[in-house]
Amino acid sequence: MSNFFARLLNDSSSSDEEERNTWFAAAIEFERQNSQGTGSGDRIGRQYRYRDRVSSHSWLLNDYFVENPVYDETLFRRRFRLSRPLFLRILHTLQQRNHYFVQRRNADNTVGLSGEQKMTAALRMLAYGMSADSLDEYVRIGETTTIECVKRFCQGVVEIFGPEYLRSPNAADISRLLWKANQRGFLGMLGSLDCMHWAWKNCPAAYHGMYTGHVHRPTIVLEVIASYDLWIWHAFFGMPGSNNDINVLDASNLFANLREGCGPSTNYTIMGNYYNMGYYLEDGIYPKWATIVQSISHPQELAHEFFAKKHESCRKDVEQAFGVLQTRFAIIRGPARFWHHEDLTFIMKACIILHNMIIEDERVDDNELVAIASGNDDYDSLGTDGPVEVSRGPRPFDQFMATNRAIRDSNTHYAFRHDIIAHLWTLHGQSVIE
Repeated sequence: MSNFFARLLNDSSSSDEEERNTWFAAAIEFERQNSQGTGSGDRIGRQYRYRDRVSSHSWLLNDYFVENPVYDETLFRRRFRLSRPLFLRILHTLQQRNHYFVQRRNADNTVGLSGEQKMTAALRMLAYGMSADSLDEYVRIGETTTIECVKRFCQGVVEIFGPEYLRSPNAADISRLLWKANQRGFLGMLGSLDCMHWAWKNCPAAYHGMYTGHVHRPTIVLEVIASYDLWIWHAFFGMPGSNNDINVLDASNLFANLREGCGPSTNYTIMGNYYNMGYYLEDGIYPKWATIVQSISHPQELAHEFFAKKHESCRKDVEQAFGVLQTRFAIIRGPARFWHHEDLTFIMKACIILHNMIIEDERVDDNELVAIASGNDDYDSLGTDGPVEVSRGPRPFDQFMATNRAIRDSNTHYAFRHDIIAHLWTLHGQSVIE
């Protein structure tokens, strides 16, 4: 056929332009009908599948979204990982900010996919970690469209809900965290810090060395801080798997905000000693800083042994948060199959935001807030001077360096841990001995 085109273009004997155009049209039509596409990007010869998206949309609404659906709220929560009102809230917010999730007609005046179909496809991939083409039978959505839905959904969730659900704790949050920490015996504790690795199956070969660490395959590191209710307050994602927890801590902005005067400020007294910085429970690999409290690996005394048990019990909050996050969203439990690092970042952050939104939605009765509001929290006994403050302004350089030295002070670390051990033993030592 290519020889035919060459002869037709070189044919200078024909003077009839209309006949020549007719031959061109016939040749192109013949080529279109007899050609077979060899790749996903070859538009010529691609098959069109009529999926009846309108009927699929009706089935989906009848199954989950009408007044008396086929599947009740319990099955909806199990299959979508969130409640129906929360699903609709996210969908309506996305539709207001992004027309991609609004059902429209294409150039052929054919009705396209609805927002419910697109969001269902995205959530099913996040929740079950299934392949993109496995949703075609029920949602009637193609593989490439499913992948695009996941990317746009995660990006929209991060951009719209990220400032609220990935923020640092405010004054009310800090008061609640400190109240709960006091009930558990760790005055001034703001949460638990740890890292997890997400395997990257389709990591480019050129990056394998940089992203391969102790698990002997390419991974990406996620650093989080989780509180007692499994809310994730801090999420730093993207460091190559060859880095350990100390490297990730140095690269994250966790204590950078505190150095610049943008982090939470706490004031409390333990065993007669005054402290003005909150701290996090961590394992033994982290440095001996004033804002880090580690366990005792080989306790020799009863007080040290009791502290180690209490420490490990409270530090399991972050481990439990990792487990719940991976159980809710299987896509981050298995190896990542996307190619681009930016897509994986949006997916991870979107899953964390949805995780926090689910916790907020399912919080029945926050007894901590009720106790604090009613004045029965016994919070004044912590020795705080007035309400908890969160400073947000920039600091001069000398104050920045002074705060940095205070954060990294190992002497304060050991002195503070000694006070915590004495405080816990004062509260529970007699019951342990008996």
